[in-house]
Amino acid sequence: MLILRHADVRTVLDGQERLVTDVVRQTYAAHDEGLTALPHSLFLRFPDAPRDRIIGLPAFVGGATPSVGMKWIASFPGNLEAGLERASAAIILNDPATGRPQALIEGSVISARRTAASAALAARLFTAEADTHGAALIGCGVINLEVLRFLRSELPPLREATVYDQDPDRAAAFAARATGLLGLRVTVADTAAEALAAHRLVSLATTAGEPHLDLGPLPTGSTVLHVSLRDLYPAAILAAQNVVDDADHVSRERTSIHLTERETGGREFIDAEIGRVLRDPGSFTRDPARTLVYSPFGLGVLDIALAARVYAEASAKGLGLPVGGFLPGETGRS
Repeated sequence: MLILRHADVRTVLDGQERLVTDVVRQTYAAHDEGLTALPHSLFLRFPDAPRDRIIGLPAFVGGATPSVGMKWIASFPGNLEAGLERASAAIILNDPATGRPQALIEGSVISARRTAASAALAARLFTAEADTHGAALIGCGVINLEVLRFLRSELPPLREATVYDQDPDRAAAFAARATGLLGLRVTVADTAAEALAAHRLVSLATTAGEPHLDLGPLPTGSTVLHVSLRDLYPAAILAAQNVVDDADHVSRERTSIHLTERETGGREFIDAEIGRVLRDPGSFTRDPARTLVYSPFGLGVLDIALAARVYAEASAKGLGLPVGGFLPGETGRS
């Protein structure tokens, strides 16, 4: 068993935005080809703390280099007030040939970066070249900082950002950090509506559990990366073109897509899945007169595929803590 700590994962992935995006692209294509096994995520909720949850995401990715495992990720928004990260995660990788556990990997970096890579990939697919100079970000946490980093990689013309958070101090700190890390010109908006009106590319990454936004302030033809999934009212979803990562997975757990399905009785408002668009660009036509909303549920196959790449790279570099004798029949010490 190899244990890969947070620092080990960062050593492998820092500065590797293109590698991460390529893994995400290939995995979406494999999923569309039917080369994956992906049960629905398991949500563990707590009766006395409805905002808190721990999610289990088991997954298998086939192909030339198969991978299998499970991500176990906790989201406790109250951690922020205690100076802790909202999300924490661990990933277990299994040997595809024997099923035996082979690695325990700190998962927060993998989770955040595969999420950001998915959003940036969609931005490059669906955003017109003329609209790639700036982005608006609502929610000033770890995820949107990673989204901005990956947008900077996928959209080289990106030069400025407008950000908004319910906590003005958090927004100001985010703006300062993004400016220092990425060299962008970052403006803090006073309201969510002001941020929405600033650019035609928007990323929503909040901790909202219920819809709280409409898209009225958006310029015509905008692209919305609806990473947090529960921000938009059904009316906003119905007015937009909608691309998802997997219609069955995203139509659950009171996401905006799920609420819209319940309201309409069907999924006809979903126009495409991103894996199919990647494999067959002609299968979807972007309407420049309508807003496009991309709602990625966050498929466990992305975590497992990226974790397997991290495991291979870390093993080659001699990173991590090997633990001998972990499984029955093994001998030796770490």
